Amino acid sequence: MELSAWVIIVILSGVAIVIGGVLFFRLHAFLALLAGAICVGVLTPVQQIEETALRKSSFKILEVSEDNRSLVIQIDKKGSLQPGMMLLIMGTEQPRFPLIPIAQTEVQRVTARFSQDNKRIIIAELSVRDDSASRPIRLDDFAITPTHYNAAIAEGEKSVGERVAAGFGSTCAKIGILIALAAIIGMCLLESGAAERIVRSAIQFVGEKLAPIAFMASGFLLAIPVFFDTVFYLLIPLGKAMRIRTGKNYLLYVLAIVTGGTMAHSLVPPTPGPLFVAEQLNVDIATMMMGGLIVGSIAALFGLGYATLINKHCELPFRDSADVTKEDLQKLASKKIEDLPPLWLSLLPILLPVVLIAGSTLLKFKTISSQLSEQMQTLITTLGNKNIALGIATVIALWTLIRQKKSSMGALSESIQTSLYTGGVIILITAAGGAFGSVLQQTGVSFLIESLPQVSPLMLVTLAFLITTAIRTAQGSSTVAMITTVGILGGIAESTTLGFHPVYLALAIGCGSKPISWMNDSGFWVIGKMSGMTEGETLKFISPMTALMGIVGFIVVLLGVQFFPMA
Repeated sequence: MELSAWVIIVILSGVAIVIGGVLFFRLHAFLALLAGAICVGVLTPVQQIEETALRKSSFKILEVSEDNRSLVIQIDKKGSLQPGMMLLIMGTEQPRFPLIPIAQTEVQRVTARFSQDNKRIIIAELSVRDDSASRPIRLDDFAITPTHYNAAIAEGEKSVGERVAAGFGSTCAKIGILIALAAIIGMCLLESGAAERIVRSAIQFVGEKLAPIAFMASGFLLAIPVFFDTVFYLLIPLGKAMRIRTGKNYLLYVLAIVTGGTMAHSLVPPTPGPLFVAEQLNVDIATMMMGGLIVGSIAALFGLGYATLINKHCELPFRDSADVTKEDLQKLASKKIEDLPPLWLSLLPILLPVVLIAGSTLLKFKTISSQLSEQMQTLITTLGNKNIALGIATVIALWTLIRQKKSSMGALSESIQTSLYTGGVIILITAAGGAFGSVLQQTGVSFLIESLPQVSPLMLVTLAFLITTAIRTAQGSSTVAMITTVGILGGIAESTTLGFHPVYLALAIGCGSKPISWMNDSGFWVIGKMSGMTEGETLKFISPMTALMGIVGFIVVLLGVQFFPMA
C-alpha cells in the first residue's frame, strides 16, 4: 500500500474514533480526542514522523547546476543562514528508511532576487562538498540543517505517549491561562450585573422597537469572554421580560439572542474554539479578533434579517419553562438600572484586552513604532501580551464584582472556583484536541493536501469549511469540529505559501462549525428548553438560521481571499 493511502486511512481512523466516541458511545470530548490521538500515534509509521518533521523545517530547492556541483535554495529571511554553514540535502524517493542525506552542501552567499512572478525572495547559494552526493540532486528534493535533521530523528524515536503528551502540553502553554481568565471574567460579568447592564443599556439606547438589534449586539459582545450556553442563560430571561412588556415578537427576540452569541462563539477569541484555531495556524490573536468581528457581524446581521422575516410569518407561543417563572420576569423587568454597575465599568473587562492586544500588534508597523520611545514600545508590548491583557481585565472584573455585591472573600473564592471548574473542562478538551492535531500533522497530511493538483486558495478555504461542517453535523460540538479540522489542515499554513493570510483559513473553519445544529448539539437543547420551543420548532427556526449564518460568513471569507488576500 502506498504511504499516501495509508496516511488517509490513519486520519480517517482517528476522526472516526472522535466522532464515534462522542456520538455513539457518549464519551466525554476529552476522552474521545485523547483516544483518537493515541490511535493516530500508534498507526503513523516512524518514517512518516521523521519526514514530516524534516519537511516542516526544510528549504525549497530552486535551481541545480548541470554538473550537480551547486544549487540555489529559498529561505525565509536574511540571517537564518550564514556563509560557511553546512546543509544536508534530503531525497524524496520512497521507500527510504532510515532517512539518510543524499548530499552535503555549504552556504556560499545569501542574497535577494525577484522570482518569476516578480516577488522579492531571499535565496542562498550552496556548493556541494566533494564526493558527498550519492545521486544527482533534483528540484523536488529539499535542504535541511543538521540541527533540524537530528531533531527529526529524535522525534521519530519518541514513544506514542511522549508525542501525545507533548502536543497536550504545548497547547496548554498557549491557551490554558487565557481560557481560565476568560472563565473568571465571564463569571464576574454575570454575578456583578455588568452583563445585564450592557444589555439594558443597549436596549435603552436603541429603544424597544430596535430591541432585537440590542439583543444581537449584546449576545455577540458577551459571547467573546463568556461561553454561548451561559450567554443564552443570561439573555433569555431578558428576552422573555421584553415579550411581557411588548406582548409580541417573542420568536424574534429568541433568534436575535442566538445570532450574535453563536457567531462570536466560533469566530472571536478568547472563546476556546477560535482561540485554539488561531494558535494552531499561528494567527495573531488581534488579527483573529478583528477578522472574527467583521465576518461574525456580517453573518449575524444576515441572521437577524432571517429572524425578522420569519417572525412576520410564524409565531412562537410564549410558554412557561423551568428556568424562570413569570414572577421572576416581572421582578427582572422592574429592576432599576441604577442598581447595576456603570456601563463604562461593565464594558471595560471586554474592551480593554482588545485595545491592549491591538496596540501591541500595531507596533509591528514601522511607521508607528518609529514614533515611540523604546520604553513606550516595551510597555505597550508587555501590556499587549494576551495573557497580561486578560489578566488586567480579570482584576477589573473581580473588583467590579466586589464593589457591586460587597461579597466576602469566602463567597468570592467559591465563585472563582465554580468558574474555574468550567474553564478547566474546556482546557482539558482543547489540550486533548491539541494532542490530536499534533499527531495528525505528524502523518504528513498537510503535504498530502499540498501535493493535490491545482489546489487554489478558494479550494483550500472551501475544503476547510466543508470538513468542519461535516464533523460538526456528525457529532454536534462546534468546538470539537474546529479542533479536529485544524488538526487535519493546520500544517498547511506552515508547509506551503497559501497565497492568502492564514486568518481566512481560521475564519472558514469557524464558519464551518455553524451548519448544522440538530439534536446531537447541546446548544440545540439549551435554546429549545430555555425558550420553551418544541424539538420541531427548534429544528424549524434555529437550524436553518445557524446554517445560513455559517454560509454567509463563508462567502465573506471567500470574497476576502479573492479581493483582499493580505498575502
